[in-house]
Amino acid sequence: MVRQKLHVDDPVGAVGVHMANGVWGTIAVGLFADSELAAEYGLAAGGLFTTGSFEQLGLQLLGFVTVAAWAVVTMTITFFLLSKAQKGIRVSKTEEIEGLDRCEHGLPSAYADFIGVSLQSEILEEGDPETPLTQADGAINESALPAPIREPGNAAKMRKVVIITKQSMLETLKTALEKIGISGITVTQVLGCGVQKGADEYYRGVKMNMSLLPKVKVEVIVSKVPVQDVIDAARKALYTGHIGDGKIFVYDVEDVVKIRTGARGYDALQDET
Repeated sequence: MVRQKLHVDDPVGAVGVHMANGVWGTIAVGLFADSELAAEYGLAAGGLFTTGSFEQLGLQLLGFVTVAAWAVVTMTITFFLLSKAQKGIRVSKTEEIEGLDRCEHGLPSAYADFIGVSLQSEILEEGDPETPLTQADGAINESALPAPIREPGNAAKMRKVVIITKQSMLETLKTALEKIGISGITVTQVLGCGVQKGADEYYRGVKMNMSLLPKVKVEVIVSKVPVQDVIDAARKALYTGHIGDGKIFVYDVEDVVKIRTGARGYDALQDET
Protein backbone atom coordinates (compact mmCIF):
# COMPACT_ATOMS: atom_id res chain seq x y z
CA MET A 1 0.00 0.00 0.00
CA VAL A 2 2.76 2.43 0.92
CA ARG A 3 4.74 1.96 -2.29
CA GLN A 4 2.11 1.06 -4.87
CA LYS A 5 -0.94 3.02 -3.72
CA LEU A 6 0.47 6.02 -1.83
CA HIS A 7 3.62 6.15 -4.02
CA VAL A 8 5.88 6.85 -1.05
CA ASP A 9 9.56 6.58 -2.02
CA ASP A 10 10.47 4.05 0.69
CA PRO A 11 12.89 1.49 -0.84
CA VAL A 12 13.95 0.00 2.51
CA GLY A 13 10.40 -0.40 3.85
CA ALA A 14 10.92 1.93 6.81
CA VAL A 15 7.26 2.94 6.92
CA GLY A 16 6.02 -0.65 6.76
CA VAL A 17 8.56 -1.88 9.31
CA HIS A 18 9.40 0.89 11.79
CA MET A 19 6.24 3.00 11.71
CA ALA A 20 3.67 0.21 11.38
CA ASN A 21 5.30 -1.95 14.05
CA GLY A 22 5.79 1.06 16.31
CA VAL A 23 2.11 1.88 16.05
CA TRP A 24 1.13 -1.73 16.70
CA GLY A 25 3.49 -2.02 19.66
CA THR A 26 1.94 1.08 21.21
CA ILE A 27 -1.65 -0.11 20.75
CA ALA A 28 -0.85 -3.70 21.81
CA VAL A 29 0.01 -2.50 25.32
CA GLY A 30 -3.56 -1.25 25.69
CA LEU A 31 -4.86 -4.63 24.53
CA PHE A 32 -2.66 -7.21 26.24
CA ALA A 33 -0.92 -5.57 29.23
CA ASP A 34 -1.05 -7.79 32.31
CA SER A 35 -2.66 -6.02 35.28
CA GLU A 36 0.17 -6.89 37.67
CA LEU A 37 2.85 -5.77 35.25
CA ALA A 38 0.81 -2.64 34.53
CA ALA A 39 0.97 -1.69 38.19
CA GLU A 40 4.69 -2.51 38.33
CA TYR A 41 5.51 -0.27 35.36
CA GLY A 42 3.21 2.55 36.39
CA LEU A 43 0.47 2.06 33.84
CA ALA A 44 -3.01 3.31 34.62
CA ALA A 45 -4.55 -0.11 34.08
CA GLY A 46 -4.09 -3.42 32.34
CA GLY A 47 -5.04 -4.19 28.76
CA LEU A 48 -8.54 -4.47 27.39
CA PHE A 49 -8.27 -8.24 26.88
CA THR A 50 -6.85 -8.89 30.34
CA THR A 51 -8.95 -6.54 32.47
CA GLY A 52 -11.90 -5.53 30.31
CA SER A 53 -11.02 -1.86 30.86
CA PHE A 54 -10.66 0.61 27.97
CA GLU A 55 -8.68 3.06 30.11
CA GLN A 56 -5.15 1.99 29.13
CA LEU A 57 -6.13 1.41 25.50
CA GLY A 58 -7.48 4.97 25.34
CA LEU A 59 -4.21 6.33 26.73
CA GLN A 60 -2.18 4.30 24.23
CA LEU A 61 -4.32 5.56 21.33
CA LEU A 62 -3.93 9.11 22.59
CA GLY A 63 -0.16 8.61 22.65
CA PHE A 64 -0.18 7.32 19.08
CA VAL A 65 -2.31 10.21 17.81
CA THR A 66 -0.16 12.77 19.67
CA VAL A 67 3.13 11.47 18.26
CA ALA A 68 1.68 11.15 14.75
CA ALA A 69 0.31 14.70 14.82
CA TRP A 70 3.61 16.08 16.08
CA ALA A 71 5.56 14.26 13.34
CA VAL A 72 3.19 15.30 10.54
CA VAL A 73 3.12 18.98 11.53
CA THR A 74 6.81 19.42 12.28
CA MET A 75 8.06 17.45 9.25
CA THR A 76 5.65 19.20 6.87
CA ILE A 77 7.00 22.56 8.04
CA THR A 78 10.60 21.32 7.91
CA PHE A 79 10.38 19.91 4.39
CA PHE A 80 8.46 22.95 3.14
CA LEU A 81 11.22 25.27 4.37
CA LEU A 82 13.93 23.00 2.92
CA SER A 83 12.23 22.91 -0.46
CA LYS A 84 12.09 26.71 -0.56
CA ALA A 85 15.65 27.21 0.71
CA GLN A 86 17.28 24.64 -1.62
CA LYS A 87 14.97 24.91 -4.65
CA GLY A 88 13.76 21.39 -4.17
CA ILE A 89 15.14 18.51 -2.13
CA ARG A 90 14.77 15.61 -4.58
CA VAL A 91 18.06 14.25 -5.87
CA SER A 92 18.80 13.58 -9.54
CA LYS A 93 17.81 10.33 -11.26
CA THR A 94 21.47 9.30 -11.41
CA GLU A 95 21.82 9.76 -7.64
CA GLU A 96 18.59 7.78 -7.09
CA ILE A 97 19.99 4.85 -9.07
CA GLU A 98 23.47 4.96 -7.54
CA GLY A 99 22.08 5.50 -4.04
CA LEU A 100 22.70 8.28 -1.53
CA ASP A 101 25.05 6.05 0.46
CA ARG A 102 27.37 6.43 -2.52
CA CYS A 103 26.72 10.07 -3.42
CA GLU A 104 26.46 11.55 0.07
CA HIS A 105 28.82 9.36 2.09
CA GLY A 106 31.13 7.63 -0.40
CA LEU A 107 30.01 4.20 0.79
CA PRO A 108 28.97 1.31 -1.48
CA SER A 109 26.19 0.58 1.04
CA ALA A 110 25.20 1.56 4.56
CA TYR A 111 24.46 -2.14 5.16
CA ALA A 112 27.61 -4.25 5.39
CA ASP A 113 25.80 -7.45 4.39
CA PHE A 114 24.94 -5.93 1.01
CA ILE A 115 28.48 -4.95 0.00
CA GLY A 116 29.49 -6.69 -3.19
CA VAL A 117 25.87 -7.55 -4.00
CA SER A 118 23.82 -4.36 -4.07
CA LEU A 119 26.61 -2.07 -5.20
CA GLN A 120 25.07 0.12 -7.87
CA SER A 121 28.09 1.82 -9.41
CA GLU A 122 31.83 2.16 -9.12
CA ILE A 123 33.74 5.10 -7.69
CA LEU A 124 35.09 6.92 -10.72
CA GLU A 125 38.61 8.25 -10.82
CA GLU A 126 39.13 11.88 -11.70
CA GLY A 127 39.30 12.59 -15.42
CA ASP A 128 41.44 15.12 -17.24
CA PRO A 129 40.68 18.51 -15.63
CA GLU A 130 41.81 20.26 -18.79
CA THR A 131 38.95 18.82 -20.89
CA PRO A 132 35.68 19.14 -18.96
CA LEU A 133 32.75 17.20 -20.36
CA THR A 134 30.15 19.90 -19.86
CA GLN A 135 30.19 23.63 -20.49
CA ALA A 136 28.86 26.30 -18.15
CA ASP A 137 25.41 26.11 -19.74
CA GLY A 138 25.26 22.33 -19.19
CA ALA A 139 25.71 21.48 -22.88
CA ILE A 140 28.07 18.74 -24.02
CA ASN A 141 31.55 20.04 -24.73
CA GLU A 142 32.15 18.50 -28.16
CA SER A 143 35.87 19.19 -27.99
CA ALA A 144 36.15 16.92 -24.94
CA LEU A 145 34.91 13.91 -26.90
CA PRO A 146 37.51 11.70 -28.58
CA ALA A 147 37.56 11.92 -32.36
CA PRO A 148 35.18 9.38 -33.97
CA ILE A 149 36.70 6.37 -35.67
CA ARG A 150 35.31 6.06 -39.19
CA GLU A 151 35.38 2.84 -41.12
CA PRO A 152 34.20 1.90 -44.61
CA GLY A 153 31.24 -0.45 -45.00
CA ASN A 154 27.71 -0.94 -46.20
CA ALA A 155 25.09 0.66 -43.94
CA ALA A 156 22.79 -2.31 -44.57
CA LYS A 157 25.33 -4.86 -43.39
CA MET A 158 24.11 -6.65 -40.28
CA ARG A 159 26.20 -5.97 -37.21
CA LYS A 160 25.81 -6.71 -33.52
CA VAL A 161 26.85 -3.87 -31.24
CA VAL A 162 27.43 -4.72 -27.58
CA ILE A 163 27.78 -1.82 -25.14
CA ILE A 164 28.92 -2.42 -21.56
CA THR A 165 28.60 0.53 -19.20
CA LYS A 166 27.46 1.70 -15.76
CA GLN A 167 23.92 0.87 -14.64
CA SER A 168 23.16 4.52 -13.92
CA MET A 169 23.73 5.43 -17.58
CA LEU A 170 21.16 3.03 -19.04
CA GLU A 171 18.35 5.55 -19.49
CA THR A 172 20.71 8.07 -21.08
CA LEU A 173 21.94 5.44 -23.52
CA LYS A 174 18.40 4.27 -24.39
CA THR A 175 17.36 7.84 -25.18
CA ALA A 176 20.40 8.36 -27.41
CA LEU A 177 19.74 5.14 -29.34
CA GLU A 178 16.07 5.96 -29.83
CA LYS A 179 17.00 9.31 -31.37
CA ILE A 180 18.95 7.61 -34.17
CA GLY A 181 16.19 5.12 -34.91
CA ILE A 182 17.15 2.10 -32.81
CA SER A 183 13.90 0.51 -31.66
CA GLY A 184 15.06 -2.90 -30.43
CA ILE A 185 17.63 -3.57 -27.73
CA THR A 186 18.43 -6.33 -25.23
CA VAL A 187 19.62 -5.36 -21.75
CA THR A 188 21.35 -7.72 -19.31
CA GLN A 189 22.60 -7.06 -15.78
CA VAL A 190 26.19 -8.27 -15.56
CA LEU A 191 29.25 -8.13 -13.30
CA GLY A 192 32.71 -7.35 -14.57
CA CYS A 193 35.74 -5.11 -14.65
CA GLY A 194 38.22 -3.79 -17.17
CA VAL A 195 41.99 -3.82 -17.16
CA GLN A 196 41.95 -1.74 -13.97
CA LYS A 197 40.63 -4.82 -12.11
CA GLY A 198 37.82 -2.77 -10.67
CA ALA A 199 38.14 0.12 -8.26
CA ASP A 200 39.26 0.16 -4.63
CA GLU A 201 36.37 0.87 -2.26
CA TYR A 202 36.41 2.00 1.37
CA TYR A 203 33.75 0.98 3.86
CA ARG A 204 34.02 2.75 7.22
CA GLY A 205 37.70 3.29 6.64
CA VAL A 206 38.48 -0.30 5.61
CA LYS A 207 39.82 -0.82 2.10
CA MET A 208 37.86 -3.37 0.11
CA ASN A 209 38.84 -4.63 -3.32
CA MET A 210 35.78 -4.52 -5.58
CA SER A 211 37.10 -6.56 -8.49
CA LEU A 212 33.68 -7.27 -10.01
CA LEU A 213 31.40 -4.30 -10.49
CA PRO A 214 27.70 -4.18 -11.52
CA LYS A 215 27.26 -3.21 -15.18
CA VAL A 216 24.63 -3.35 -17.89
CA LYS A 217 25.21 -5.04 -21.24
CA VAL A 218 23.16 -3.52 -24.05
CA GLU A 219 22.98 -5.53 -27.28
CA VAL A 220 21.75 -4.06 -30.57
CA ILE A 221 21.51 -5.70 -34.01
CA VAL A 222 21.69 -3.03 -36.71
CA SER A 223 21.23 -3.10 -40.46
CA LYS A 224 19.28 -0.06 -41.62
CA VAL A 225 20.95 2.30 -39.17
CA PRO A 226 24.69 2.64 -39.89
CA VAL A 227 26.73 0.94 -37.21
CA GLN A 228 28.97 3.98 -36.91
CA ASP A 229 25.95 6.11 -35.96
CA VAL A 230 25.27 3.68 -33.09
CA ILE A 231 28.89 3.89 -31.94
CA ASP A 232 28.96 7.69 -32.12
CA ALA A 233 25.63 8.04 -30.28
CA ALA A 234 26.72 5.66 -27.53
CA ARG A 235 30.09 7.34 -27.03
CA LYS A 236 28.52 10.80 -26.86
CA ALA A 237 25.89 9.63 -24.36
CA LEU A 238 28.28 7.68 -22.11
CA TYR A 239 31.48 9.71 -22.26
CA THR A 240 32.56 11.43 -19.02
CA GLY A 241 36.34 11.12 -19.32
CA HIS A 242 36.49 8.91 -16.25
CA ILE A 243 37.59 5.32 -15.91
CA GLY A 244 34.51 3.12 -16.07
CA ASP A 245 32.68 4.78 -18.98
CA GLY A 246 32.52 1.35 -20.61
CA LYS A 247 33.36 -0.32 -23.91
CA ILE A 248 31.69 -0.98 -27.26
CA PHE A 249 32.15 -4.24 -29.17
CA VAL A 250 31.12 -4.76 -32.79
CA TYR A 251 30.51 -8.18 -34.37
CA ASP A 252 29.51 -9.32 -37.84
CA VAL A 253 26.16 -11.13 -37.96
CA GLU A 254 25.91 -13.93 -40.53
CA ASP A 255 22.15 -14.35 -40.53
CA VAL A 256 18.95 -13.52 -38.64
CA VAL A 257 15.69 -15.47 -38.71
CA LYS A 258 12.37 -14.03 -37.48
CA ILE A 259 10.61 -16.97 -35.85
CA ARG A 260 7.04 -15.77 -36.47
CA THR A 261 7.33 -15.02 -40.19
CA GLY A 262 10.43 -16.89 -41.27
CA ALA A 263 11.93 -13.70 -42.72
CA ARG A 264 15.71 -13.80 -42.92
CA GLY A 265 18.61 -11.43 -42.97
CA TYR A 266 17.91 -7.72 -43.47
CA ASP A 267 14.14 -8.29 -43.79
CA ALA A 268 13.97 -10.03 -40.40
CA LEU A 269 15.19 -6.87 -38.67
CA GLN A 270 12.69 -4.44 -40.21
CA ASP A 271 9.43 -3.19 -38.73
CA GLU A 272 6.63 -4.71 -40.81
CA THR A 273 4.45 -1.60 -40.34
